[in-house]
Amino acid sequence: MAAEPLGNGYLFDLYRRYIGEPEDRTDVYLGFGLFLGGIGLAVVALVLFLWSSTIEGGSPSYQWAEPAYALVLVSLPVTMLGIVVLLPSERRVLYTSIAGVAITLGATAGFVYAYPADWYFHGEDYTVQVVVTYAVGLAAISASTGTALIAHYLDMARAADRVDLENEDDSDADTESYSDEEIQADIDEAMEDVELSWGGVEKTEHSRLNFSGNEFDDVDVDVQAKTTRSSGVDDQVAGLKGLKGGETKTTTSSSTVDDQTAKLKQLREQKQAEETASAAGESDSLLSTVVDRFRSAFGRD
Repeated sequence: MAAEPLGNGYLFDLYRRYIGEPEDRTDVYLGFGLFLGGIGLAVVALVLFLWSSTIEGGSPSYQWAEPAYALVLVSLPVTMLGIVVLLPSERRVLYTSIAGVAITLGATAGFVYAYPADWYFHGEDYTVQVVVTYAVGLAAISASTGTALIAHYLDMARAADRVDLENEDDSDADTESYSDEEIQADIDEAMEDVELSWGGVEKTEHSRLNFSGNEFDDVDVDVQAKTTRSSGVDDQVAGLKGLKGGETKTTTSSSTVDDQTAKLKQLREQKQAEETASAAGESDSLLSTVVDRFRSAFGRD
């Protein structure tokens, strides 16, 4: 059973579009809250700075520049912390970001304390201490944010590789295989509209024979066509079957076995009579020859 989406709404749609499926509602709300809050602080700081720049120096309204600077110092680390919270990063990366934000907040508090009496060559001048502290905190938050971004990019690349591999496996699994019967059926279907005669030669609708070459120039052929007309459809079918070679023509007789036996006996008797007559003729001829010889002998004496 597929898991239901964690939440719905504009923020969740943004999260799914640019990052992925959220793991916790807190990450979405807190991450976008910090990110948008940091941007909001930067806008307020810009408005205050522009307003303070229009007031003459030494006036009490000039003090509005101090909160403008302080808000700028806070807005950047808060915005970067919101990015780390939104990304599915490791705990140690998140803790490093929180530590960096805490250091920058401490530096901002030092700036509010020192500005303007002890700031930049005035009074005790805590400028170097505040700037160094803020730089350390900002470096920590920058390193953790970069780490979170790189880790998220690598996760997206691995996910894309897994999707490609799954698609390749699905394409290999979905490759269709055909049996010999299906292939033969496709061939038969493709050959339905093709008319072929004996020997695989394409069928033509004329009765002429065309020969290429001159091999029959010296041959004198005198052929008289013999036309055979069948008396019925059955004879035509029988002739086609005989031409195909699938069946042989069988001739049957309407006479019975007794009639055939009588005819054979009559034929045998006729043959014996002819042999007897031939033998008698040969004997008479021999006797006549002997008598003629005796007569010749007595007549001569």
